[in-house]
Amino acid sequence: MDVRSAVLNVTFDCGDAAGLARFWSGVTRWPASLVEMPGNPFWLVAHDEDEGVRLVFVEVSEAKAVKNRIHLDLLPAEGSQEEEVARLVGLGARILDDRRESTPGGWVVMADPEGNEFCLERGE
Repeated sequence: MDVRSAVLNVTFDCGDAAGLARFWSGVTRWPASLVEMPGNPFWLVAHDEDEGVRLVFVEVSEAKAVKNRIHLDLLPAEGSQEEEVARLVGLGARILDDRRESTPGGWVVMADPEGNEFCLERGE
């Protein structure tokens, strides 16, 4: 028997699900939509709702308290890493650790508007 699990969503608990979904929609350039599941509404950001990576944003009452134990690694889809850093900062991201000139290095540790860490790799 070949039994396995497939990843359905990467889910973010957050204080402002709509706002964080808009941020990640801007990052990925995928559409954001509100899913009105009774008792559990959430925001979905996905290139295709039925295939590929789906980012889900669920509102919770507690704030983020510590560093993420899991994070997304991003690659610039077009343009340079420097251009993408500037675009992401313009969307509301913050630079936490710039490792572009470090050894080992080549990436930038960033945070979304609610403090969730992610890395932007060189991608060239």
